[in-house]
Amino acid sequence: MMFDFSALPAADAYKILASTVVPRPIAWISTLSADGVGNVAPYSFFNVMGHDPPILAVGMLRHPEDRPKDTPANILATREFVVNLVNEAVAEQMNITTADAPPEVDEAVLAGLTMLPSAKVKPRRIAEAAVNLECVLFAAIQAGPHQWVMLGQVVCAHVADRFVLDATRCHIDTPALGMIGRMHGSGWYARTTDLFQIERVRWADLAEGKGG
Repeated sequence: MMFDFSALPAADAYKILASTVVPRPIAWISTLSADGVGNVAPYSFFNVMGHDPPILAVGMLRHPEDRPKDTPANILATREFVVNLVNEAVAEQMNITTADAPPEVDEAVLAGLTMLPSAKVKPRRIAEAAVNLECVLFAAIQAGPHQWVMLGQVVCAHVADRFVLDATRCHIDTPALGMIGRMHGSGWYARTTDLFQIERVRWADLAEGKGG
């Protein structure tokens, strides 16, 4: 079955993409408004895009009321944000911050989160998150009415001590993080505990007929 995106309503295009590009990591983004009001919201159109410089990308869709969401508005105003990564231990609190609260409501308070000072940016980071990535805005791409792709440059990372195997070598206990991913329909998530490993293929082995 072919789906011609040029002929599909936007809502149907979303269904195809969100149902097939899975699992997606979750960027639980904390920002400050220009007036200093805190905001926390999760976004799953998200991933890292490079390491030199360290760049991540977050797709931010328009508000159902066809107005800018608080998070992109805050990032555009202050050029700073924190991506807090979501593991299963904080899934319920993350879910609370999906509520369509008005701009004057601090979702961190609503979800009972502990907000810690960041090292290099003004928005605070979520203490309960196992990993916090402090970011400055690298580029903002307007991809449609109130739809943005935010490129953030990571300036600082915090990883909870219990997940650091060797700080000198930057070795992290990834399985122990227990990260979750966004899946297809409303409310569906995946655990990252069912793993398998495939050794990376080398051209030299393929050339000698050892690749399979």
